[in-house]
Amino acid sequence: MKQKHHFVLTKRDRERIEDWLEVHTQTEIAKRIGCHPSTICREVVRGTDCTGIYRAVYAEKKAQSRIRSRKLGKRKLFQNLALQTYVHSGLQNKWSPKQIAETLKTSYTESTMQISPEAIYQYIYILPRGSLKKTLIEGLRRSHKYRRSPRKEKQDEEMRGKIAGMLSIHERPNEVADRTIPGHWEGDLIIGKYKRSAIATLVERTTRYTILVPLRAGKDAVSVRLALAEKLSKLPKHLACTLTYDQGKEMSQHVQFTIDTGIQVFFADPASPWQRGTNENTNGLIRQFYPKGTDFSLLSDAELQETEDLLNGRPRQCLGFAFPKEKFYDLVALDC
Repeated sequence: MKQKHHFVLTKRDRERIEDWLEVHTQTEIAKRIGCHPSTICREVVRGTDCTGIYRAVYAEKKAQSRIRSRKLGKRKLFQNLALQTYVHSGLQNKWSPKQIAETLKTSYTESTMQISPEAIYQYIYILPRGSLKKTLIEGLRRSHKYRRSPRKEKQDEEMRGKIAGMLSIHERPNEVADRTIPGHWEGDLIIGKYKRSAIATLVERTTRYTILVPLRAGKDAVSVRLALAEKLSKLPKHLACTLTYDQGKEMSQHVQFTIDTGIQVFFADPASPWQRGTNENTNGLIRQFYPKGTDFSLLSDAELQETEDLLNGRPRQCLGFAFPKEKFYDLVALDC
């Protein structure tokens, strides 16, 4: 039989080796499998466990580990120390992979210093467990321990039941999309520890003014409707025109909400957080105060109000470094 010098052993081959080692020499096993005797020799050495016995399962695990290691070594961020240092620094400063990739484009012309956001995500999540991986994941806006498939998330969103009578975001007036007129809000929930508590967040699209809404009675549709209505009903009419929300079931009573407040609710497309980008970005800022695992039921109204004041008293680049509270209060004064 012709011997193969570049031979990749399969899981089945390793099982045969384990069985045949009891009655055949390594040379005989090589002839039976159809590979060079040195392949069997190396395999036996690598696949022998601490008991001194070759185990197919143990050998297969080590083989897969070697394959992963070779793949890691070929990745750009493992080969380029300067690029790796830049990416690590950006993540530790809470920059998103997208921000890092775009900044590299403007800062460097060399192709060796260019990388895609997806490559950064893959790099982070294939790192072995340890303090480095934990630190880099904590730098992401959403610090998931495991990489979530965008395709699966979209499928999950599309499997949700449709909310009756909802108006699509594509039916919103143009004045909402271009932010020319204030009074249009985006809303969402931030879920707390064990999904047992939550707060609602409301952000005005023009001024970025933020309202934090405690949900003491729960995060069901009735509780959310009443809590949001109570907050928004206190605003002048010209500053409470529409609300854009995702298709979460907590807004299933939107029709009654509109009757109670006069505020029309529009719903974003499934798995399209960019359609509510102002709110999504603000929720990321709020997570700096209340990280994953926060139990919102333990926070007092005074604590939430303090956080709200800090957010609205923060200079924002999108406002020319003006404060959201100043912009919003100027609009409130127009009604006086």
